[in-house]
Amino acid sequence: MIDINKQIRMAVKTGKVDLGANQTLEAARLGRAKLIVLASNCPQAERTEIEYNSKLSQIPIFVYAGSSLDLGTVCERPHVVSAIAVKEQGDSEVLKLAVS
Repeated sequence: MIDINKQIRMAVKTGKVDLGANQTLEAARLGRAKLIVLASNCPQAERTEIEYNSKLSQIPIFVYAGSSLDLGTVCERPHVVSAIAVKEQGDSEVLKLAVS
């Protein structure tokens, strides 16, 4: 079993990720993400739009069990993060979350 927090943190440090709902939505629209991670309390309007564009671009979505504050802490950011678009996983195995 993989440690979700550790893999997300590793992806942020060693890979290429976009943080925030607006950047994640743009990555989903353009099909540039390999995985999208949504916080459990991501605002419904943003979540719906991200899910729709992800489906069109065939990008898997993983719903993080914690809040946007928890996701921000995992990403080592001093603010809330409601969504992450993983463009390159780096040294992490975060793309395995898409299968889970």
